[in-house]
Amino acid sequence: MTAPQPAYPPKPVPGDRIAVISPGSGLPELFPLPYELGLKRLREDFGLEPVEYPTTRVMGSTPRARAVDINAAFADPTVTAVMATIGGDDQITVLPHLDRELIRAHPKPFFGMSDNTNLLALLHNLGIVGYHGGCLMTTLGRPYALHPLTADSVRAALFTRGPYELRAATHYGDTDRDWADPATFDEEPAARPADGWTWHQPDRRVEGRTWGGNLEILSWLLMADREIARDPAVYDGGVLFLETSEELPRAEEVFRILRNMGERGLLARFPALLMGRAKAWSFEQPNGTEQRRRYAAEQREAVLRALAAYAPRTMAVFDVDFGHTDPQLVIPYGGSVTVDGPARRITVTY
Repeated sequence: MTAPQPAYPPKPVPGDRIAVISPGSGLPELFPLPYELGLKRLREDFGLEPVEYPTTRVMGSTPRARAVDINAAFADPTVTAVMATIGGDDQITVLPHLDRELIRAHPKPFFGMSDNTNLLALLHNLGIVGYHGGCLMTTLGRPYALHPLTADSVRAALFTRGPYELRAATHYGDTDRDWADPATFDEEPAARPADGWTWHQPDRRVEGRTWGGNLEILSWLLMADREIARDPAVYDGGVLFLETSEELPRAEEVFRILRNMGERGLLARFPALLMGRAKAWSFEQPNGTEQRRRYAAEQREAVLRALAAYAPRTMAVFDVDFGHTDPQLVIPYGGSVTVDGPARRITVTY
């Protein structure tokens, strides 16, 4: 059995309307500064006109109300793309209220990450390529200015078709500042030198369709038996991509999730894995330099331990700049990607 081949939906063009929704959390209500900055950049930097919905700026909206907004965004013929404001932790409860046939009949590019892995996985199952990355607040609302790598990737994913080679960042950031403080947005975020990508078994060239997203959200989907195929053969030959959140899951928990995926027969289906750079700082765990280095190293070792047990032939690339760190590259979810081990190159198709 071969994996389904999701299709790329039509792209917006400058001047179009883009839906801005909060499928996971209405944090724009609590933190208007990064939200308004993201709206401003959508208009001025990308030439798109944001369209808000009833729950976009409302904390505590019910799953059904958020689903109504998602359905409306896909159904609106004047809207050509959809962007999430931010993630959250209960988007899984929204999924049962979505009109799948409506969404399937009106495919549009959807941009989101973290908790939005739920919606990206659903779109994948409906045959629609989505885009992991590009949340309004966490990506476009970055303090001071958009990171050049982020801006270039988001622009290419929004407006262009064809291959796009990912580039490794020379510096990265994972330290957050107070979104309620206007001074946060007056300075370039702190950054530290990046060592580039780390390759494991780069002895081949793999081309396949992507699947994955945030590791913690995937574990919840597995527990709820939602949006993940019961027959793992549908993912044969694909490229798995994974990243972890600001909750900083312990290395042993990362291993256990991957072990369970291995026991389900998932890991061995993917000849290549892209692992996002691990976020190693949070307000709850403000790790210093050595602690961050250790956290990232322990997570990498946990991933390698799981691969050794369940997918010993899988090629892996670590510290790719997507997920919860800065800069943030956009990964097409269900789209084509080429992982060229001998050339040390990763090329996605937007």
